[in-house]
Amino acid sequence: EVARLLGWPVAGWKVAANMPAMQQALRASAPIYGRVFAPFLHRAPAVLAAARLLHPVAECEYVVELGADLPVREKPYGAEEVREAVRAISPGMEIAECRFVADDTFPPLPAILADGSGSGSVVVGAPITDWAARDIADQEVVMRVDGRERRRGRAREAVGHPLDTLLWLANTLSQAGIGLQAGQILSSGTCTGMLRAKPGETLVGDFGAFGTVEVQIA
Repeated sequence: EVARLLGWPVAGWKVAANMPAMQQALRASAPIYGRVFAPFLHRAPAVLAAARLLHPVAECEYVVELGADLPVREKPYGAEEVREAVRAISPGMEIAECRFVADDTFPPLPAILADGSGSGSVVVGAPITDWAARDIADQEVVMRVDGRERRRGRAREAVGHPLDTLLWLANTLSQAGIGLQAGQILSSGTCTGMLRAKPGETLVGDFGAFGTVEVQIA
């Protein structure tokens, strides 16, 4: 309903709370998801105005781009069908936002979902060459702020593989009567955990051989 009232074009989706510990904190029984709106999808390097961000939180994650539709259907999608629908996988950074009071507790789950599960900006780096043959799950990812390391992790420890997230989302949305469309992106879940983004900072997601993603909070 919030998305309908906003009327903004949808560029894709984001998934959060992939890990059981975060689901427990949110009082959720599964990962959560929300829409990524077209005005907030950027190519790296990006500059975001701090004055327009609401409690911004930075997360390094892989961004999947679809090259084919995954429409609503009764039969669940399989892993190979989802893989064949992917056009590209790229390193990325999500600057999630929360439109509620920022304190040590989370709002009720329906409020979080209405907020697009913290939908904010997604910044996408250059596509990974020959992504299907690369070890994306075990590539170490480092988040640096003004040159200093702040977070480190791997997809395998957090989300498994970006395609695992896509498979889950395609089937979850299909059950809700929503299809995925060619050209849409999926921000697949944080590899490095969350970090509050502050005005004046330059954040860099270093995906090793897969490249870097830079975001300035101006």
